[in-house]
Amino acid sequence: MGKHSIIQRVTGHMNTVKVKNIVFNEGAPKICVPLVGKTEQAILDEVDFLNTVDFDLAEFRVDFYENVEDFDKVEELLQKIRQKYNKPLLFTFRTKKEGGEYEMSEEKYFQLNHKAIKSGYIDIVDVELFSSEKNIKELIALAKEKNVKVIISNHDFFKTPEKSEIVNRLIKMQEYDADITKIAVMPQCEEDVLTLLSATLEMKKQKGDRPCITMSMASLGVISRLSGELFGSCMTFAAAKEVSAPGQVSVKELRNILNLLHFEQ
Repeated sequence: MGKHSIIQRVTGHMNTVKVKNIVFNEGAPKICVPLVGKTEQAILDEVDFLNTVDFDLAEFRVDFYENVEDFDKVEELLQKIRQKYNKPLLFTFRTKKEGGEYEMSEEKYFQLNHKAIKSGYIDIVDVELFSSEKNIKELIALAKEKNVKVIISNHDFFKTPEKSEIVNRLIKMQEYDADITKIAVMPQCEEDVLTLLSATLEMKKQKGDRPCITMSMASLGVISRLSGELFGSCMTFAAAKEVSAPGQVSVKELRNILNLLHFEQ
């Protein structure tokens, strides 16, 4: 296994990342469905509902969970999710400043993520780029030790930064040695969507060496959720029951569209 525990693609310089039976950066973008219930029962009902839809992985958005401050309850819930669900599981506490549901100190945020990584119940963890460097590096070291993949992410719910800034943030994530990089931005006009897609393409063709997730949010940006394979985004988010971000389409509609767009050569 190489430095990042990933498989080298035969074509080009882009690596793939394999999690269970899912290979990021190969074929159509992978469909991720967020679990956004507030109560344990609501979350477990969402997991049951997933058995009725065609998707690739689920994201447990733990910032929606009413007992998120009780880390033992979070771990118990992860165990219960695992009893019903065997696809890759992404664990995400989205902070308030990046569009999340709950305010938590950075110290607690990292304690929670460490507990999830050590639990053995998750496959991927999301950590936000604008956290302390020391904390990010410690989390990545722990994740590698426990064979949990790391997405480093950044979200701007107000605007779309300049193309060079988007690229710089994605490169910074690579320098931290994220397994997968992620950025989501809010468009104010059509040109902003092109900016995001252009930055994604620059990563794919020139600057990127690992899977990357990008999206332009809200209705203006929906095209970015569909066009990942062309521009270089390896994952897209769809709603099973409840949306977790503006512009998410339903998982059934998204799968149909991706199938339509995905022509095998």
